[in-house]
Amino acid sequence: MSLSRRKPIEAIVAAAEAGDGDAAPTLKRTLGATQLVLLGIGVVIGAGLFSLTGKVAAENAGPGVVLSFIVSGFACALAGLCYAEFASSVPVAGSAYSYSYATMGELMAWIIGWDLVMEYAIGAATVAVSWSAYFVKFCHQMGFDLPVQFALSPFSTEMVNGQVVHGIVNLPAAFIVVLMSLLLMRGTKESAMFNAVMVALKLVIVLLVISLGWGYMQSANHTPMIPENTGSFGSFGVSGIFRGAALIFFAYIGFDAVSTAAQESRNPQRDLPIGILGSLAICTVLYILFSWVITGLCSYKEFHGLDGLAPVATALEHLPEQFHWLQSLIVPAILAGFSSVIMVLLMGQSRVFISMSQDGLLPKLFSDIHPVRHTPWKSNAVFAVVVGVAVAILPGHLFGEMCSVGTLLAFALVCIGVIILRRTNPDLPRKFRCPWVPLVPILGALTCLGMMATLDWGTWLRLIIWMGAGLIIYFTYSRKRSKLNRQAP
Repeated sequence: MSLSRRKPIEAIVAAAEAGDGDAAPTLKRTLGATQLVLLGIGVVIGAGLFSLTGKVAAENAGPGVVLSFIVSGFACALAGLCYAEFASSVPVAGSAYSYSYATMGELMAWIIGWDLVMEYAIGAATVAVSWSAYFVKFCHQMGFDLPVQFALSPFSTEMVNGQVVHGIVNLPAAFIVVLMSLLLMRGTKESAMFNAVMVALKLVIVLLVISLGWGYMQSANHTPMIPENTGSFGSFGVSGIFRGAALIFFAYIGFDAVSTAAQESRNPQRDLPIGILGSLAICTVLYILFSWVITGLCSYKEFHGLDGLAPVATALEHLPEQFHWLQSLIVPAILAGFSSVIMVLLMGQSRVFISMSQDGLLPKLFSDIHPVRHTPWKSNAVFAVVVGVAVAILPGHLFGEMCSVGTLLAFALVCIGVIILRRTNPDLPRKFRCPWVPLVPILGALTCLGMMATLDWGTWLRLIIWMGAGLIIYFTYSRKRSKLNRQAP
């Protein structure tokens, strides 16, 4: 079989609608345009805003973290336009995996699908670790100090009362992953309702912080805007801005997650572009304003350790006493908001696996749909265990960097895929067309690849190892069981 053999778009859509057979249960179309926009906001407004803002400010960009968000937002706008065209043309759950199968062949589709595994699962893990950091603060507010060693991985340490505390297991992070997986197993409609409530709560918090904090920012905290480079690439200076942009890039994968809900959208050709571009536009503006206020309320040097993973709570301590009531509300509200991020990322992961399983590249259990709940419950259960164990024992900083490089790779390939699809299927119906092709896709791909180049060698090494493992699985298992391979003459 040729590794570049493409799967016809008509076959991709037909297989998605039929599931594993005419009598097999399929995903249920329950989502409209508004719910898709909320789905995107639900995952975009999360760890990138409430958590990694502090970490990137403290270690890479200083107050210039706002510039990092602008750079990431620009790259996402380019990729988002490409995603919107694909979503209106190939409305199936596989997202970038299915797009690559239609344009670049099975091997590239497998690579991007395996990359999406990393993007979504590790993205959920990143947010779960941040959720755990805020949960420690919430317990303290309630008068109970959770032992820090039970909120850290065995490979992490934290300074508490002048003493170094070694982690044992991150129990809160594992708990929230399992809880959100159980909600996904219950049903898409119920999950969407939960997400809508959480989005409303998060937007209220973001707007409150921006409006109340704006008048209490200290100009000294924004001076210098770009701290002098320490002598290492990515440690402040201009290089720190771009490395910061690459590290927080994973926060924008909300519109990617919207595309995975194609088979649960009532009118995917019209509603998916609205969900993708609408959520991206809203969240980019909020990111820029929010990061500016947070770094203006306190010095970026205060964001360290667990405080770096919970910068909002740290920054709000600098508000006048009459606003301390916001401090007591912000932490539980962020916990609720993070929960929806984890839920949507785990949802996106299982939807990609549905498509890969239906194509024969993964075991059938990943595409088994519950006959009553219409959810991929077995896949949800598997990732509840895998991601839950990972967040319990692995340090949080590994997840964010791995997710960023995976997201950037996925976006670059989608941009390239739009150019290919315009040439191979010029007459394909497109309810949304990316403007200025090939200029916009080329700029999108180059921007994403450029930010990938700023990541450190350790992140690249982990990506190579992950992709190497994926290729071993493909050539020893998936290629032999590929339905496209078995159907080929």
